[in-house]
Amino acid sequence: MEYFTQQLINGITLGAIYALIAIGYTMVYGIIGMINFAHGEIFMIGGFISIIAFLLLGLFGITWAPLAILVALLVTMALTPLYGWALERIAYRPLRHSPRLAALITAIGMSIFLQNFFQLVQGARVKPIQPIVTGGIEIMRRGDFVVTLGYLQILIVVLTVALMAAFSLLIQRTSLGRAQRACEQDLKMASLVGVDVDRTIAQTFIMGAALAAVAGLIFLLHYGVVDFYIGFHAGIKAFTAAVLGGIGSLPGAMLGGLLIGLIEAFWSAYFSVEYKDVAAFTVLVVVLIFRPTGLLGRPDVEKV
Repeated sequence: MEYFTQQLINGITLGAIYALIAIGYTMVYGIIGMINFAHGEIFMIGGFISIIAFLLLGLFGITWAPLAILVALLVTMALTPLYGWALERIAYRPLRHSPRLAALITAIGMSIFLQNFFQLVQGARVKPIQPIVTGGIEIMRRGDFVVTLGYLQILIVVLTVALMAAFSLLIQRTSLGRAQRACEQDLKMASLVGVDVDRTIAQTFIMGAALAAVAGLIFLLHYGVVDFYIGFHAGIKAFTAAVLGGIGSLPGAMLGGLLIGLIEAFWSAYFSVEYKDVAAFTVLVVVLIFRPTGLLGRPDVEKV
């Protein structure tokens, strides 16, 4: 029971990171019907900006953990969305009315470009950082095995839940959210009734990039290392989570991220860690066989 509880905590923590990235996939797909495969690299950029922010804060003598994390969070959420905005403006907007295959190939190309760009700028070596948040709460104990809920794990889950609640309220109760829902229904009709479609799509990319930036920060805090390739692995897992939960569904992205995190944690704990990815994709395939739209996805209704 103790081992199960510890893996449950670890799985929820990992799932929270996947969920933050998955929301970016599902928001963009929900509005323009395109999979932004470069979104994982936006997450990677958030990790690099975070580590640079922590290093600069250390040089200026700001070492109190809560203040350093808050400043790094604000800096990361301010700078990383600029890449998301540029990605949409330069690579995707000119191809919005092109065949979907052109946009898909462009997304993959931008992913490779950003990987290699940061490899050249930051170097190919991994970038480690000293633990910033340490310690935790002892939940239970059996012999020498102690179930611990780390303060960092609490921070990750609380931050994730707060951001998801804030973005859900933003989409449901603001003019931007209404514009996004209108664009999701029909881009041409939304433009006819006065919605600035270009601005709404750009703001959606910015929002998704901001969430990916937070995911990059908490990934850095949790694992203590970043490199130029983390975006590919995390991006594939987050995309899987979005599809599992129902691509285009915000609650589905949250649910899918948590499920992928739990599957990986429990499979690594009780079976071979080398096959944790196989387990996650197997669950995805089984779910899609019985629910092609994902757990919380809605079937497309063709407009006539």
